[in-house]
Amino acid sequence: MQSRSPRILIYSHDTFGLGHLRRSRVIAEALVAHRPDISILIVAGSPMVGSFSFPPQVDFIRVPGVVKLGADSYAPSNPGLSIEDLTEIRSAIITKTAEIFDPDIFLVDKEPLGMRGEVAESLAFLKTTGCRLVLGLRDIMDEPSRLAEEWSRKGAFAAVEELYDDVWIYGLPEICDPLEGIGISDRVRARAEFTGYLPRADEPSGALPEQIRLGERPFVLVTTGGGGDGARLVDWVLRAYESCDTIGLRAKIVLGPFMESAFAADFQDRARKLDSVDLITFAASIEPLFERAEGIVAMGGYNTFCEILSFDKPAVIVPRRQPRLEQFIRASRAEDLGLARMLLDDEAENAAIMADAIRALPSQNRPQAAAIPKLLGGVSTIRRLVDEIVAEGRPRQARSTGNGSAEPALQVSSYGRP
Repeated sequence: MQSRSPRILIYSHDTFGLGHLRRSRVIAEALVAHRPDISILIVAGSPMVGSFSFPPQVDFIRVPGVVKLGADSYAPSNPGLSIEDLTEIRSAIITKTAEIFDPDIFLVDKEPLGMRGEVAESLAFLKTTGCRLVLGLRDIMDEPSRLAEEWSRKGAFAAVEELYDDVWIYGLPEICDPLEGIGISDRVRARAEFTGYLPRADEPSGALPEQIRLGERPFVLVTTGGGGDGARLVDWVLRAYESCDTIGLRAKIVLGPFMESAFAADFQDRARKLDSVDLITFAASIEPLFERAEGIVAMGGYNTFCEILSFDKPAVIVPRRQPRLEQFIRASRAEDLGLARMLLDDEAENAAIMADAIRALPSQNRPQAAAIPKLLGGVSTIRRLVDEIVAEGRPRQARSTGNGSAEPALQVSSYGRP
């Protein structure tokens, strides 16, 4: 068979926010910069995927979107479809993409079987082709007992045991081990590797809206990630500036594209009345703001945490605690290790607490002062792991013809959809 360049398929389900897509994009860009011979295709559910730029070796396919109603509850973005029909459509697109693209590595972000089991068929098929199946996990998933119950209910334990060749954990055990206390076998534990966090770099080509006025310094960056659950934080910051004119730092607030329109309109109106506040809805390249900020006020999402570490910025993290404890656990550990300060929104009615926290940011310790080895080793580790997989090659007898002729080694129904 004629040799070809390596191919990587990345699944990023993105039922809520931007976290999965942004993490997948960072990994893809880092890999093609390291190995220009690699071709990467991202299957994404985020409606914002087209707003991001990608290198020539990276492309994406967007599957129909869903709206997240709760921790494991979804509704179609298109009201004319049932969630069952939408899942079938998404699953069919992913499976056909896997058959035709014929990847050497299939990297699945966070959900072992995808949303409602939609990648189970693709995993079973790709297992027969010799494709390396990799589960990528963020540093913290949820409180262990809740994650164990969720994975058991979804059939994820069986998938991780029987299908996946590797588990990459994008963090360090010194901060958190997402597999601890959930009942994972020693066999799976042996396949797991902590990569370190995924570093970010400034993107000088990234355009920012004119009203953000980067030349005005010093400023604190306030970011809510996707924004779908960030209204309480933004309100708290705005009330701090409304009640106190001696904070001394401008605020540059990025609402996020998924913030409810009523909240966004109210915040924009309030910000226009404040001389020390600039506000925008979305910045595809937020790195220039991180690089130039004196400090950060943010929620505790994975990508924001990576940016705080990468740009070594003093930060105040206000984590959400529903529907998962992920952000709270991350912020708590960060505060314990001296990487950031945590505020709980139980105190959000007190504007002075936020005003004092922002005022203190320039004198707060920076993350690098904690001196944690290999904290930002994620990219270099993933590059090494991919190099090793490519050098090892795929078993010849298992290599797919790309026409879907191979028979699945495992029954998809073994993993079932909820």
